Amino acid sequence: MAHDHTHSHGHDHSHSHHHHSVNAEDMNSAFVVGIILNLSFVIIEVIAGIVIRSLSLLSDAGHNLADVGALALSLFAFKMMKVKSNERYTYGYKKTSVFVSLINSIILLVSIGAIVFAAVHRIFRPEPLPGSTISIVAGIGILVNGISAMLFMKGKDKDLNVKSAYLHLLSDAVVSLGLVIGGLIIMYTGWYIIDSVLSLVVAGIIVTSTWNLLRDSFRLSLDAVPTGISIENIRNVAIKVKGVKDLHHIHIWAISTTENALTAHLVLPNATTIDQEQQIKHELRHQLEHNNIHHITLESERENDTCSEENC
Repeated sequence: MAHDHTHSHGHDHSHSHHHHSVNAEDMNSAFVVGIILNLSFVIIEVIAGIVIRSLSLLSDAGHNLADVGALALSLFAFKMMKVKSNERYTYGYKKTSVFVSLINSIILLVSIGAIVFAAVHRIFRPEPLPGSTISIVAGIGILVNGISAMLFMKGKDKDLNVKSAYLHLLSDAVVSLGLVIGGLIIMYTGWYIIDSVLSLVVAGIIVTSTWNLLRDSFRLSLDAVPTGISIENIRNVAIKVKGVKDLHHIHIWAISTTENALTAHLVLPNATTIDQEQQIKHELRHQLEHNNIHHITLESERENDTCSEENC
């Protein structure tokens, strides 16, 4: 007696966008305003730093300039994310945003190395400095960085580049506050060594925040499962959908700093009709979108199918 095993492999592609993604127009203007404000402040800091020979102001200017570069790169990444996909780049240029945050973090770490080198050298030969000038310039920095950081407050949890811009600007504001205090100490005590000590503290703060950014963007560039998503959890979400027997051969990766993709094999009961299959897929897609998965490709099979893929 012949048994007829027919494989039903339905392919299903979903490209719907989740409502939690970043509003690109808002972000574009936030980046432009942030770049203009910070570039103006860098010019003020460089002039003041050269005139009064303050290493902490110059190192902070270098740090702020790196941030202007970071903002410009992030703006570029946002523009690239909107470019349509084509035959060669089937996801468009969305991945640019991941590489940009990786480049940003490397640039920052290199610029910090230069600051540390100069500061250590200066500790042994402190020079007299007008503390009041340092405080005034740094005070302007708190305003500029504070206002700029607020522009990115809303989108910071939805995109790695926006988060990196927000963190950069926030750490800049904290650093400026430190410089204000340092300037006041120099003004009232004449401890000029404070200038070098502060530039080392600046370096420490930046290394800490940049290291996490470097780690996250490096992982995403290797197509690791994005932070906050677990394969086990996604499988549990799928199994709770009525009619789903199993979800296996799951691959999840980041297309950009805001969008994630999934491919998986969906196992359904043998008696599932085509209409029921469509309904199950529709419901599963809906659930996955709520779990931050935007591009979904499902291959369906029936319970008694033998999966031809390894690692099923």
